[in-house]
Amino acid sequence: MNAGLRVAVLTGGSGGLVPGLAEELAKAGFAIVLTARSKDGLEATASRLRLLVEAPVVTLISDARNRSSVNSLAGQVVDQFGRIDVLVNAAASSTPIGGAIEEVDVDALMADVNVKVGGYLRYAQAVVPAMKRQGGGHIINIGGLTGRSSDTLSGLRNAAVSHLTKVLSDQLGPFRIAVNAVHPGIVRTPHLDELFAEMAHERDIDAATIEAEFVAEIPSGTMLSPGQVGRLIAYLAGSEDVAITGQSLTIDGGYSRGVFL
Repeated sequence: MNAGLRVAVLTGGSGGLVPGLAEELAKAGFAIVLTARSKDGLEATASRLRLLVEAPVVTLISDARNRSSVNSLAGQVVDQFGRIDVLVNAAASSTPIGGAIEEVDVDALMADVNVKVGGYLRYAQAVVPAMKRQGGGHIINIGGLTGRSSDTLSGLRNAAVSHLTKVLSDQLGPFRIAVNAVHPGIVRTPHLDELFAEMAHERDIDAATIEAEFVAEIPSGTMLSPGQVGRLIAYLAGSEDVAITGQSLTIDGGYSRGVFL
C-alpha cells in the first residue's frame, strides 16, 4: 500500500452503527465513502460527519442486492481516489425475523440474507481487484450476536457472515487482504431506542425499565457506543499486515456468555 490517502468504503451508510464507525475511521486518517440505497439518508449522515472530521467524506448510491450497482460503486471510488483500502460491510435490515416456525415469512428471511450475506459477498467481489492491485487491504464484516444464539431465526445471517469471512480470508490472505468479522453487542443507536419502546409497550412498562434489564446482563455495566465499535474497526483497518484475519471478534462488554475456542 502506498503512503497516499487511505480510503474506507462503508456500506449501509445512512444510519445505524455506520456514522460512529465512519467517524473513528476518519479520525484515523481515512477518506470516507458512504454508500446506501437512499440518497437522503446518506447526505444527512455525511453532513453531520463533515462537521466532526477533517477527512474527505463522499456519498455514492449503490444497492447491495444488485451486482452491477455494487461494481459501479467500486469503479467510482477507484476513479475518484485511485484505491480502496478498507471495506466495512454493514448494510442490513434492522428488523429481526422470528416467531413460530409455522408462521415464519421465508421470503422475507431470504430477502434479508440477500442484503446482508449476498450483499457482503458482492461488495467484497467488487473491491478485491483494487486491493490486489495495490498490494493489500482490509474487509471488515459487521455481524451480530444473534448468530451465536437460537433466539432469533434471522440470526442465521450473522452465522453465515462468520462463515463467509473465513472463506474470504483463506482465499485473500496470500494477497495481503485481511478479512474479519466484528459482532457488536448491545449498542446505543436510534434503532435500539425504538426496540426498547416497542418492548415497553408490549409489556405495559416504561422503556427505562427495559433498558435497565438489558444493562443488568452486561458485566461492564454499560451499553456500547458506536464509537467504541468504531475504534475496534479503525484498529483493524489500520494494521499494515494480515496477522489478524479470518476471525470473528466480539465487542459486547462481556454480554455474551459462550466460550468460543
